[in-house]
Amino acid sequence: MKKVSIIDVAKLAGVSVSTVSLVLRQKGKISTATIEKVQQAIDTLGYVHNVAAANLRANTSNLIGLILRDFSDSFSVKVMASTVLELEKQGYMVFLSQPLNDSDSLERCLLSFKQQGVAGVIYLASDATTSRLPTPIRTCPLPLVVVSQSLLEEECNLVMRDNRQAASLATRYLIERGHRSIAYIGGAENSLIRQQRLAGFRSALTQYGLVTREESTPACMEGTHAASHATRQLLEKNNTITALLCHSPDAMIGSLSGIHHVGRTVGKDVFLTQQVALIGFEDMLHVNLTSPSFTYVSSASEETGRQAASLMIRKIKEPDLLTQRITLSGQLVTRESA
Repeated sequence: MKKVSIIDVAKLAGVSVSTVSLVLRQKGKISTATIEKVQQAIDTLGYVHNVAAANLRANTSNLIGLILRDFSDSFSVKVMASTVLELEKQGYMVFLSQPLNDSDSLERCLLSFKQQGVAGVIYLASDATTSRLPTPIRTCPLPLVVVSQSLLEEECNLVMRDNRQAASLATRYLIERGHRSIAYIGGAENSLIRQQRLAGFRSALTQYGLVTREESTPACMEGTHAASHATRQLLEKNNTITALLCHSPDAMIGSLSGIHHVGRTVGKDVFLTQQVALIGFEDMLHVNLTSPSFTYVSSASEETGRQAASLMIRKIKEPDLLTQRITLSGQLVTRESA
């Protein structure tokens, strides 16, 4: 059976080969009627456009390399899904890679991307303990967009969430509801996300003339057990605390357990001294089967993915585009816990 060519499509549609090419590439000013004729001819003949060959001829690519280092991180996974969806809407395809946490694996990944002819690379950073990118990413010769959960020192195209704003927003909400003794639970001491959120937390307290006490910001290991233990110790030493900002979903669940262990309950009524208000920093839908449902500051993961995809496309189309740094603010979602 003869393979259908672009010439066959042009003949059946009654247009030139160049017009068919423009329709396929969605370029030029082509009338709706002509586009419909070409599309009808394509459907009738069963023509399949070879994008890879067309890209090779035009020295362009619709392939994007996406590096996700940590599939256990819910924020990164949501950003990945949003990024892929947005890129596909714009006619791009994604090569996904999860290299190991070493330079050799990253170098092999980038080499593979280059061999596949990707037009650019989106890197979802996962190490919250450093403000520097891995050397292979920092020296990547391809157009690069980095997505980070914390502030980076690198001079790169960057999309990140504003941890300071998120903590300040949550703290101000609690203060305006009447809370005066507020604590922050969780996160490792060397976590940049924790440090940035603490800066926002302390700034909001200072703004309202409240004192920041270091003993009210205990760090702890990840996991619900560690957060439960830290919460229990905190509330036993200071029973005047009426609200907690929880570093992660695990910290939220652990705090819930710790609160119950000391004979108190979770709720938003500041005038009931046995109640403790809880606020998290991520989309808590996957744990909102609990009662009460959790109040949180959204991570803006879907918008982060859209912004990363849009910036990648801009960088490909405008190689001389100045370095962009996009910071996204979270929104407070109020539910039953605060």
